[in-house]
Amino acid sequence: MSLTQTTVTLQGIEVPISRKGHGRPLLMLHGGGGPVASRPFADLLAQHMEVIEPVHPGFAGTAIPDHFDGMEDLVYLYLDLMDALDLQDAVLMGFSMGGWTAAEIAVRNLQRIGQLILVDALGIKPGGRDDRDIPDIFAMSPEDVERLMWHDPAKAPGATQRSDEEWQAAAANRVALGMYTWDPYMHNPKLPNRLQRISVPTLLLWGASDRLVTPDYGRAYAGLIPQADLRVIGAAGHAPHIEQPEAFARRVLDFVALRSAA
Repeated sequence: MSLTQTTVTLQGIEVPISRKGHGRPLLMLHGGGGPVASRPFADLLAQHMEVIEPVHPGFAGTAIPDHFDGMEDLVYLYLDLMDALDLQDAVLMGFSMGGWTAAEIAVRNLQRIGQLILVDALGIKPGGRDDRDIPDIFAMSPEDVERLMWHDPAKAPGATQRSDEEWQAAAANRVALGMYTWDPYMHNPKLPNRLQRISVPTLLLWGASDRLVTPDYGRAYAGLIPQADLRVIGAAGHAPHIEQPEAFARRVLDFVALRSAA
């Protein structure tokens, strides 16, 4: 299914947006690996919904704005984006860092959101002060990170030959990921006490083999959101939408159908 590429200017920032499909809007926030709208799972979803994916500033060759220094800047950019697109009853879905972003959006304003989906999301710290809830991926080799994140490391992007341009893009994505998630590392200490504000049906999808944020981390996350349901996808790590696209899409569409049937 073909992508339509557009650009929206907000806060003086040009935000590239990919769109495919028709129907109820699904605003999709990618993780640290970059945009995923071209992946097979998105084609499956676009048969039933309009998939809308913006590129986070700093990813996929875009610049980090001068006034950006953390996650909150991205959150307010996307609150403005939802207004600019005039989204109504949207499904908001985020992966990993994008899941954290989606949760931060939802605790602030649910006016345009009908359902929320968090996929192997970051953003909380279930353990104590001295517990390492999330491994420090910035201090690890790419091979060790792949072993943490993938059920089958052969499906990881680094498992195939990359061009120089692809390596440069991956390095730039890593810089942007660090800017959004480093301080404090991969979480907002205030977020757990705010998640009770989320009053829309919420689905957490988690890879059974995720060792970056484990299914137990997902269970802790779900326990903080009033209408949350956690579903674990087998034979998948931190990117179940990539490793198990059919099972992932089926879970999403079943959840969306529950709202339609209500």
